Amino acid sequence: MSLFDKVFNSLVIEGNERTAAQMANFYGTTVGSVQARISEIRTKMGFAVYANKRTDTAGRTKTFYRVGTPTRAVVAAGYKALAAS
Repeated sequence: MSLFDKVFNSLVIEGNERTAAQMANFYGTTVGSVQARISEIRTKMGFAVYANKRTDTAGRTKTFYRVGTPTRAVVAAGYKALAAS
């Protein structure tokens, strides 16, 4: 199974919320490779992948990725941008 398939399954199929570092560690690859696959899921596959930043009690900020449904406002902004081009 390719790295793309693993990241896709984790985020889209299983509905997990993970950091790129967590996935990189779990799949034995680099954070950059995972982030590139997340970008492909967004741009080539058209899924709404959200990057939510969280700060822990020690003040460290981490970005957690999850797939969700875009709000009506986001969809409307996309249509408006398409119409203007």
